Amino acid sequence: MKYIQKNKQKNMEYQDKYDALVKLLTEEVEIDGKKYNLKDDFDKFFVKGNKTAGTRIRKMMQEVKKMSQEVRTDVQDYKSKI
Repeated sequence: MKYIQKNKQKNMEYQDKYDALVKLLTEEVEIDGKKYNLKDDFDKFFVKGNKTAGTRIRKMMQEVKKMSQEVRTDVQDYKSKI
């Protein structure tokens, strides 16, 4: 029973990481005390030419990379257990 409970808890942790990654890509998020919205910044940079928005995009993409690597590691760990 403890194994099942522990496994459910671990699965929720995986789901939480996935949800955070999706939120980063689709909603307004706060990073280092500042609010970012990827879609808005893409519009500001590529349509309006706002260079500062480009910096924000790069910062958010770095977060996406970091979170994606964590998810990849979790997938490998989980895969090796099944």
